[in-house]
Amino acid sequence: MRRNLLITLALSAAVAVGVTAIASAAQVKLRAGNIIATFGGNSIPKAMPKNKFVPVKANIFGKVATSDGTHVSALREAVVDFDKDIKINPKGLPVCKPGQLEARNTTAAKRVCGKTEVGSGLAHAEIAFPEQRPITVTSPITIFNGGGNARRTKLLIHTFLTVPVPAAIVTQVNIKKKGAGITSTSKVPVIAGGSGSVLDFKFNIGRSFKYKGKKTALNMAKCPDGKFKVSTPKILFKNEAEEPNVAARTVLKGGLSVPCRPKG
Repeated sequence: MRRNLLITLALSAAVAVGVTAIASAAQVKLRAGNIIATFGGNSIPKAMPKNKFVPVKANIFGKVATSDGTHVSALREAVVDFDKDIKINPKGLPVCKPGQLEARNTTAAKRVCGKTEVGSGLAHAEIAFPEQRPITVTSPITIFNGGGNARRTKLLIHTFLTVPVPAAIVTQVNIKKKGAGITSTSKVPVIAGGSGSVLDFKFNIGRSFKYKGKKTALNMAKCPDGKFKVSTPKILFKNEAEEPNVAARTVLKGGLSVPCRPKG
C-alpha cells in the first residue's frame, strides 16, 4: 500500500487551523448534500480568568464522511469566525516563508523552519484514482508561523505528497481582526490531482514564548461568560474526483458554543 501522503488541512484555524482556544471538549455535526462533517476540540487549561487573557494550547479534531458511501469530496476552503474572547498574536516568534517550505519533505521543512513551528498533528486521507480501489493513507501535519501581529496573522501548513509523485504542498492560512473577534480563511490546494480527500484529522496548536522580556503565547483566551462562540460561514467541498450523482460543490455552515470554566 502506498502510505505517507501528507495532505494539507486548513480546517481551522481555519477550522481551522486551529487558531482558536476551545476550552472543554465540544463538537458539532454539520450536514449538506451527501457530506457529514464533525468538528470539535478541547484546550489546556480548561479553566481561564474572566477578564485576563492567558496562554492556551488547543487540540482540534474533525471527521468527514458521506451519507451514501461515495468518495468524500475534497475540502478546498474553510472560513471560521471566533468571538472576542479568543485572540492570536505571533509577534516575537521567528518567521518562516512559503518559499522555504517548497520542494521539501517534512523532515527537511522542520530542519529549515523548525524554530517557527507552532503546531502538529496527524490525518487520514482517501485517494480515489479512476478505476482503482480507494487507498487510505496516514499523513503528518506541521504548522509554521508565517508572520504577522494581533491584527493580521499568517500560518503555513506544510504537507508532502508522495502519491502520485513526490511534491510539497504549502497552504497559507490568513487570520485577521473582524469586529471584536477574528476570522480565519484557508484555501486548500488540489490534492493528488483532485483524487485526494480528508477523512479525519487531529492537531494541536499553541506555543508560549518571550517577547521583550515578557511571557506571551500564540493563542490567548479568557472566559467571562462560560462559553466561546465559533461559527463557520463557509466550508467548501468540491467533487474533484467527479463522483457520479454528487454535487460539484457542497458548502457547510454552522456554529458551536463551546463551554469554558470561568475563574477569578
